[in-house]
Amino acid sequence: MPVWLAAAKAVLPYVSTILSATLPAFTDRKTQDKTPELTAQQISELQHAARQNAALVKSLAEQMQKTVAALDQGAIELERKIKRARMLAIGAGLIAVIALIVAAVAMRN
Repeated sequence: MPVWLAAAKAVLPYVSTILSATLPAFTDRKTQDKTPELTAQQISELQHAARQNAALVKSLAEQMQKTVAALDQGAIELERKIKRARMLAIGAGLIAVIALIVAAVAMRN
């Protein structure tokens, strides 16, 4: 299963809760009387939401940067382990070939 699918399954149950908590934070836009005070209040709410979003995006970017760095480090370690396993396999193959040659020589004599 792809990693993003597992992450999406983990997040989906919380989307409706987040939306229901976020939407009432803004002043109702359906009112017919658009007074300057109402417009100013809506602008203020939007500015506040934009500031919060900017802070959250910055936090997410920092977390993403840490995650990518950890993934890079894991990839480097995995490459080292694969290289070591390859060398061990080559060594084992050479020992097996030598053992086969020794056995063939021993059977001839």
